[in-house]
Amino acid sequence: MTEPRSLSSADLWLSSADQALRTLFGAVSASRPSPVPEALGATAATATLSEQERRTAAALMRVNHVGEVCAQALYQAQALTARTPELRARMLQAAQEEADHLVWTKQRLDQLQDRPSLLNPLWYAGAFAIGLAAGRAGDAVSLGFVVETERQVEEHLAGHLERLPAHDAASRAIVDQMRQDEARHGQEARQAGAAELPQALQTMMRAAAKVMTTTAHRF
Repeated sequence: MTEPRSLSSADLWLSSADQALRTLFGAVSASRPSPVPEALGATAATATLSEQERRTAAALMRVNHVGEVCAQALYQAQALTARTPELRARMLQAAQEEADHLVWTKQRLDQLQDRPSLLNPLWYAGAFAIGLAAGRAGDAVSLGFVVETERQVEEHLAGHLERLPAHDAASRAIVDQMRQDEARHGQEARQAGAAELPQALQTMMRAAAKVMTTTAHRF
């Protein structure tokens, strides 16, 4: 999913706006099949869960879906502000892979008979603004932001694997694949020349993520 070099700034902004609408209105397609084992159909994937377990799994998957909404916003904004076509292509490729996560978490929410966050437009707008700020600080800082974001997301997903019902194989398969992808994205950004972010900024990012995850767990 790379952008031709001849596209103007206006074209890039229009493309980004189109992707925002697709993200918020569920018009995104996955490029990879769901990691949920084929033996688990939509019914079997929830049949063994008690009502409390279903609610717990749904709340966690809603938080993960919000994280993927934010990932789309961040990568789109960082692609817009990338200084080189190569970095822009890297950001858009990562966004496409994160789109898989967006689709998978929404599918799982549907199976769990629950809904995405009601505040997704707000999450997207906030993440997009943060992505623009990171991108405008320069490519090394933008890549450093990816590294730190993915490190925190990987930790967050590992925590979800501990909290999900042990026999919720469908949710666990999705979260584990997401965790592996996030780790790879962070490693690729590091290898591409990411700068280490100041500790104070890392702490601020954790605080902002805490607000988002706590709110999205319910709303």
